[in-house]
Amino acid sequence: MGDYLRLEGIHKTFGSFQALADIHLSIAKGEFVCFLGPSGCGKTTLLRIIAGLEVQTAGRITQSGRDISTLPPAGRDYGIVFQSYALFPNLTAAENVAYGLVNRKVPRRAVTERVEELLALVGLPGSGRKFPAQLSGGQQQRIALARALATKPGLLLLDEPLSALDALERVRLRAEIRSLQAQLGVTTVMVTHDQEEALAVADRIVVMNAGVIEQVGTPMQVYRDPATPFVADFVGKINVLSGRLLPGRVVHLGECRFACEVDAGAPRDVKVYLRPEDLLARPIASGDANVFDAVIEKIEFLGSYCHVSVAAAALAPLPLTVYLSLNYIAEQGLQVGSRLPLRVAPGRMRFF
Repeated sequence: MGDYLRLEGIHKTFGSFQALADIHLSIAKGEFVCFLGPSGCGKTTLLRIIAGLEVQTAGRITQSGRDISTLPPAGRDYGIVFQSYALFPNLTAAENVAYGLVNRKVPRRAVTERVEELLALVGLPGSGRKFPAQLSGGQQQRIALARALATKPGLLLLDEPLSALDALERVRLRAEIRSLQAQLGVTTVMVTHDQEEALAVADRIVVMNAGVIEQVGTPMQVYRDPATPFVADFVGKINVLSGRLLPGRVVHLGECRFACEVDAGAPRDVKVYLRPEDLLARPIASGDANVFDAVIEKIEFLGSYCHVSVAAAALAPLPLTVYLSLNYIAEQGLQVGSRLPLRVAPGRMRFF
């Protein structure tokens, strides 16, 4: 796959504030990419620069081989969906969807057919005569999505499209957006601060922080192999321990010596990052390496599994978080105060 969208050396300053610094990114045709990061990291500014709604201070943007760096929004090939739906309240759902087509002087019959096709595509057939105020938030966002797709753009831009919706509707609509994107094959860039959302829908995630890209990778790469402490901490839950890496693939954590897969040339102090699911409660056999004892301090019920907070004084001064299934907790009769032997897989530790 060649590059469909290419960002080269994008900078953006607002007065003395640098919002974006030297952004380089290539996106393939048909790819679903998420810009993920905390509020104020520059992700929405970058999306708006791609759309031509903000002008970059420096840098170049090409789309399908065409330099669009200085083109106005109307000269670019994209559809956009905003967080706030941005529907015209005085137009019906059908008229909202048809808006871009009517502006392009598309024949009326073709407009009607395209609107009906899109309303069916987003799961709202027969809703064309309703006004936005008569629709739920999720339905309004589906209409906004249909409107963005009406002109068959090569690029779909989504600016936190799900953040105004309730939790159930958010999960439902994100699955529909992903399915629709795959069906249409439209190159898509979505901005979100919700890591679960990004992990669920993206082909690749661009993790941003303070105006720079920290890491670009598949959801699995970003989650399993974070490139920086920020990525490890921002994407998913993490336990951070202070340790000392020793020659011979050994790490010293508190009073414990564990085998690891990093061979230090010389002893050095490190921060050890461990996902909750990398602290294994089973199966533990006698003679297993990297085993330590913990005591359960708190169990947070989350449906089919629990966040379990454990104290392991020999390993770390602060409690650690472990994920345990509800079935395992019931089988073992675990409760606050229970002893819980845990094992660390050598390959699961990340060192910074």
